Amino acid sequence: MEELGIKVSEAATTNIRKGLDLEGGTRVLLKPAGQYTLEDIDTTLESLKQRLNTYGLGDISVRKASDLGGNDFILVEVAGATEEEVKDLISKQGKFEAKVGEKTVFVGGQNDVSYVCRSAKCSGIDMQQGGCYQSASSQWGCNFFFTISLSGSAAQKQAEATSKLEVVAKEGGQGAYLSKTLDLYLDDKLMDSLQIGAELKGRATTDIQISGSSQGITQQEAVYNTLASMKNLQTILLTGSLPIKLEVVKIETLSPLLGKEMLFNALWVGALALLAVALIVYLRYRKPIVVVPMVLILASEVILLLGFAALTGWNLDLAAIAGIIIAIGTGVDHLVIITDETVKQQAIIDWKEKIKRAMFIITGAYLTVLSGMLPLWFIGAGTLKGFAFTTIAGLSFGVLIARPAYAAIIEVLLKE
Repeated sequence: MEELGIKVSEAATTNIRKGLDLEGGTRVLLKPAGQYTLEDIDTTLESLKQRLNTYGLGDISVRKASDLGGNDFILVEVAGATEEEVKDLISKQGKFEAKVGEKTVFVGGQNDVSYVCRSAKCSGIDMQQGGCYQSASSQWGCNFFFTISLSGSAAQKQAEATSKLEVVAKEGGQGAYLSKTLDLYLDDKLMDSLQIGAELKGRATTDIQISGSSQGITQQEAVYNTLASMKNLQTILLTGSLPIKLEVVKIETLSPLLGKEMLFNALWVGALALLAVALIVYLRYRKPIVVVPMVLILASEVILLLGFAALTGWNLDLAAIAGIIIAIGTGVDHLVIITDETVKQQAIIDWKEKIKRAMFIITGAYLTVLSGMLPLWFIGAGTLKGFAFTTIAGLSFGVLIARPAYAAIIEVLLKE
């Protein structure tokens, strides 16, 4: 039995997206080469997203990053993908050209290519050309084909390029073809040459067939490599070439099995931390009427953060979990400040003044942490950026929603 190249995973039961650390996948750091503008970077980001989406890779994150030296980078994270699936697709510029002689008749991208067939009816292993075969070196090779539709302007260019070509009869007198071939170039390298039927001379034909081949040590490997090459070429024809060349600075692949273990451990640690906080707070105040609201408020902050992550599609990874823990730890400090201020037995100071004093201290601490996290958010890359974003989001939810809610609750309970 041969593998079909289909991967099956469990259906999602939540809108929360797990990052590479928990889901497994590939992370690639790319650096633009040569001269470029900020507009080129933005165009490259959109092109990469389109390429990866067209290629069928899910849970994709493509974003800009920079270091303290002002160097620009592009960080690509694809959950559930292997290094081989991602590396060639994003590191190559993907410049596709179809030429008749020296004249380019169409290039990759939707301006020239209006449709690329990817269904089994008009793409796959080309059985008419022999399908798979074994070469003299004992290696296996396979041919692929798929059809494309050209725009009107591209078809007209092809008609102009073929209008003055000579008609050459085939051997045996069965049919004829033109004196030049349609040469397919990928990144300036000749990929294949297709004969042009004599009936297409000077005709603005919009439907043509693309073919190619690939090899492998075994027939199964040859089929896999051939279909992967076909899919890669289809993607480049759909999305066009990248405006700038990219260099791979770093690439790493993370195992999903390790991620599941990390997630389990993180949940355990979070639950134990919450129990430890409840115990310490109880020993501090000896009042369940204070401990219960405090624990519930901390739990609500976690729910707010997870809901925000599900709403915005933000990936939950180890850095995000660390940010959540930091936010909860800071939240405990803030809740203790509010509790201490409100339980002071000072008749000359009313409740509103006590809460005001506590919120003044909390706001000052919040702004201090915020001033440290914002540079990390804007300048950092990868896990540092995620950690900063999660910490800022968690503290903001706490200061703007959870802390005032707790102050109102504790005021009512202690008054009673």
